[in-house]
Amino acid sequence: MAIKFADRMEGIKASEIRELLKLTVRPEIISFAGGLPAPELFPVEEMKVVSVKVLEEAGRQALQYSPTEGFAPLREKIANRMTKVGVAAKADEILITTGSQQGLDFAGKVFLNPGDFVVCESPSYLGAINAFKAYQCKFIEIETDDDGMLIEDLEKKIAAHNNVKMIYVIPDFQNPTGRTWSLERRRGLLDVARKFDLPVVEDNPYGELRFEGEMLPSVKSMDTDGRVIFLGTFSKTFCPGLRVGWVCAEDSILNKFITVKQGADLQSNSMTQRELDMFMELYSLDDHVEKIKEVYRKRRTLMLDTMKQYFPEEVSYTYPNGGLFTWAVMPPKLNARDLMLKAIEKNVAFVPGGSFFPNGGQENTMRLNYSNMPEDLIVEGIKRLGEVLHDAVRTIK
Repeated sequence: MAIKFADRMEGIKASEIRELLKLTVRPEIISFAGGLPAPELFPVEEMKVVSVKVLEEAGRQALQYSPTEGFAPLREKIANRMTKVGVAAKADEILITTGSQQGLDFAGKVFLNPGDFVVCESPSYLGAINAFKAYQCKFIEIETDDDGMLIEDLEKKIAAHNNVKMIYVIPDFQNPTGRTWSLERRRGLLDVARKFDLPVVEDNPYGELRFEGEMLPSVKSMDTDGRVIFLGTFSKTFCPGLRVGWVCAEDSILNKFITVKQGADLQSNSMTQRELDMFMELYSLDDHVEKIKEVYRKRRTLMLDTMKQYFPEEVSYTYPNGGLFTWAVMPPKLNARDLMLKAIEKNVAFVPGGSFFPNGGQENTMRLNYSNMPEDLIVEGIKRLGEVLHDAVRTIK
């Protein structure tokens, strides 16, 4: 058949991460590839109680259509939880989305025309890159270090381009690098955004998963003119399968997001919204998050200690203070995509880093997830990956 697809489909490819996850479902694979929470921490027994209670007390409403904006009591609870990142939000500034990934898609739909530029960290989250690409945009990558975007580079590159439409950032435990922006860089970002009158999309899936140190205020908390759109989710702090995320923004922007959501899916799942709300009525979500943090902190430390022991000294990596990932950089002559195939032969998987650079390059990088595998498999998997890396380094000497 000679079916003609929309031009935008030329720039859309299957997510490399999602494709890799198909390889890693084999039980013998030790996977550091996906950004998957630990399934043994899901509150299965509590959710049994919650589901029954929702159906008993409000079953007909839970199974009915509901407002696009979301279940009002849940929006109120989310607004209250925004105080953790320094934002005094109101319930009517919250839109419930089907995961924060939907918020990314909506940001592209609301702000981007073909040929417009999105400014992002280099590297940046692959899911956001793919979501924005659907709207036929281009990317300006900003140099980063351990404190976040280099503000001088940000200002210079924005000034050098026309049609810059938004800035996308992940300031806390960034995906893929695990880095956290300093307070100075957060303020600098807002200064530049004000100078060029640009919206900022602040993606914060990992902010509550801090293992040590003080939680830094969000960029949204320092926003005095309503230009920051905050994306949050319960996928990393609760259960990703529920697909409950949210957008927090000022009225004129949020109304645009509500309008496009009406055209996309009318509303997010009524039942799961009520289940999450009921969980927070019956149990402590904060206590649940603390359990997650303790497990992930141990796994983070174990993975990095094992990498120090078994990785060649030519490979460097980040030391995140929270979140799900560390980021490794190999000698420039090595290609992580090639090494991924050799790692799979040893039944261990990771994500090659090149896809996190929207304009290409940097193929000597990899992202490793430490949240999903139990401790014994973390050690064994890093040993195997270390063997692959040692063999590769020897070939270039």
